[in-house]
Amino acid sequence: MNVSNISRDAGVARTTAQGYLEILEETLLCFSVPAFEAKIRVRERKLSKWYWCDPGIVRAIKGASGIPLPEEKGALFEGLVAQMIRAYRDYAGVCDEFFYWAIAGGSRTEVDFLLRWGNDFVAVETKSGAVFAESWCKGLRAISGLDGLLRRIVVYPSGPELQTRDGIDVIPFSKFSDLLANDGLWP
Repeated sequence: MNVSNISRDAGVARTTAQGYLEILEETLLCFSVPAFEAKIRVRERKLSKWYWCDPGIVRAIKGASGIPLPEEKGALFEGLVAQMIRAYRDYAGVCDEFFYWAIAGGSRTEVDFLLRWGNDFVAVETKSGAVFAESWCKGLRAISGLDGLLRRIVVYPSGPELQTRDGIDVIPFSKFSDLLANDGLWP
């Protein structure tokens, strides 16, 4: 999230916009996920991503009701997974911390969550589609050279468990939830 862009769009000082974001975080309405600098020969994004603690808050603010539109489902699903990872990190210690990773610029290459435990990592990509597509693995393949990367996972709402030829686990949300609850993310 670029605070300068927000302040410019809102017509307020940058410090004012930053203060409002801090209030949202301190009142537990939002939380940020910092960018990870893997330094694997690409220019990486450095700004944090922000999530609402309840992914439905954005819909309520927009006045949306009923079944989410197709363009909303991805962000809502990613927000749900972010909140679960955060909760299990805070209450069960499933990881030391978590980040996201993305290549800077116009590239859409990113990994939604990069969980760190000591010097080891698990990369998690969320997709809201119903049927697995190889294109979902683009970010996970781009970060495959990261030292200490033990596992790459794609989480989608429901469907069969799969594994790609290069070892990426594709699992439904219920299985991912079980892995978090039973400390099963780390091989």
